[in-house]
Amino acid sequence: MNGKRPLVLVVDDDEDFRAQMCAQLEAAGYDVTAAEGETAADALLAVTKPDLAVLDLMMERPDGGFALAYRLKKRYPDVPVIMVTGVTHETGLDFATATASDRAWIKADAMLVKPVRFEQLRRELERLLPQE
Repeated sequence: MNGKRPLVLVVDDDEDFRAQMCAQLEAAGYDVTAAEGETAADALLAVTKPDLAVLDLMMERPDGGFALAYRLKKRYPDVPVIMVTGVTHETGLDFATATASDRAWIKADAMLVKPVRFEQLRRELERLLPQE
């Protein structure tokens, strides 16, 4: 990152969540770019390589975050992905990224359940982004 602020991509179809996440990340010292869904995120990823991505699981499609994470990792394999989702509360399904096998099919380096506390996100950012 060479002394510049890390760039975090935030993709979520919930405008309030996206705005809150962007404001908190900027206040914590990150540059932020955001998209409201897969299509907009794909357009951003065609011209920008983020240092880390925070992706919602369910957007235009119920599995949109998984598909977007797959495409992001295919284009930029070294970019960490944090998946955020409310699906656990809605369906009872629980996804994990604890093992290499989990991460192989989910394509996320961490999974956070909504509502996400910023302290949780900050811990994952510090774990996944290389330190200066």
